[in-house]
Amino acid sequence: MLLGTHTPKLDDKGRVILPAKFREELAGGVVVTRGQERCLYVFSTAEFEQVHERVRQAPLSNKQARDFLRMFLSGASAETPDGQNRITIPQHLRTYAGLEKELVVTGVGAHAEIWDAAAWNAYLESNEESYSEMEQEVIPGLF
Repeated sequence: MLLGTHTPKLDDKGRVILPAKFREELAGGVVVTRGQERCLYVFSTAEFEQVHERVRQAPLSNKQARDFLRMFLSGASAETPDGQNRITIPQHLRTYAGLEKELVVTGVGAHAEIWDAAAWNAYLESNEESYSEMEQEVIPGLF
């Protein structure tokens, strides 16, 4: 399970060092793709295969499903960590997420997210109050 918040830097070649706590799970390869809220999702190859299997069940007759599939899969890039545990983030994904040098990598259970640090801080600030004040059950049976 990928957990926590980490603050690696993006190097001049568009590479990021995977957080030490994520390396074992991601050592066999990753898939990086567009996330929501202008972040990137990072899945282990095995997890991405499971997600893809669920996604491909969506009916092609549903426009929202087609739109989601296009955004999610057209930007996907399979990457293998190098000897220094770095992965390259393709330019089109760096542009999509507005990535600069300072990054935040968050573990979100089955996947990780990569954010530009300023975007992450703005996201946290704009969502903290609503998170604290949630009155209805968002995830059934959690609390």
